[in-house]
Amino acid sequence: MSLLSRRSILATVAILAAVMTTAAPADAEDRFITVASTTSTEDSGLFKHILPLFKAKTGTEVRVVVKGTGQAIDQAKRGDADVLFVHHKPSEEAFVAEGFGVQRFPVMYNDFALIGPKADPAGVKGGKDITAALKKLAETKAPFASRGDDSGTNKTELGLWKAAGVEPKSGDWYKALGQGMGPTLNAAAAMNAYTLADRGTWLSFKNRGDLEVVAEGDKRLFNQYGVMLVNPAKFPHVKKTEGQSFIDWLRSPEGQGAIASYKIGGEPLFFPNANEPGA
Repeated sequence: MSLLSRRSILATVAILAAVMTTAAPADAEDRFITVASTTSTEDSGLFKHILPLFKAKTGTEVRVVVKGTGQAIDQAKRGDADVLFVHHKPSEEAFVAEGFGVQRFPVMYNDFALIGPKADPAGVKGGKDITAALKKLAETKAPFASRGDDSGTNKTELGLWKAAGVEPKSGDWYKALGQGMGPTLNAAAAMNAYTLADRGTWLSFKNRGDLEVVAEGDKRLFNQYGVMLVNPAKFPHVKKTEGQSFIDWLRSPEGQGAIASYKIGGEPLFFPNANEPGA
């Protein structure tokens, strides 16, 4: 073989090696999905616990865009996510009915609680009737910090005010902040105010100040989470296979076990119920 031929072969091998080297990271980088989700799944630390387990099993990275439920749904409606994972069942069902999602699946639940100052100026501590508690807050004009961000928590809060026969407007005692759950709890601690919080974020919240749970246990405080694949028939770029794989994993015994195993101080933050009828 001539020297020229050897050089030609070596050059070809070098080119192939370079192509393979650059292609591998690109393939790996492409193995991700975008999940539009609510702040509570992030602020509670749940995603930090379960997403590495999913990636270890499948090799697919989950990139979460954290917003309030309303904003997360809007993002998914634009086709800017592969999966929607939120907690306001009526909005989730409307999302699917309007053709933006394929099918809604229940995943887990926890509950909401009324958080307030230990001094409890409104006198609601220990009660289980959430509407009675809210009426007292309105009557006494006790400071209340609302998320005011169209999140699942905010939607639930507004529904509870309506059930209590109160129409709060942002003003002296009622503050609509337009913030996520963590910042709202920080504001409530600074203002010594009441607020409605999901249990998961509350348990993981450190800057409590003089705040504590003052009312809980009402069945109207039940907080269900659902997951949906964004409709690839409407948005062809949606990663259908990878997105459905994530949904299936969340609902599998392994995924449900991962959710159940996430605890703070020995207390679970979420309770898996993927197979519960009507969840």
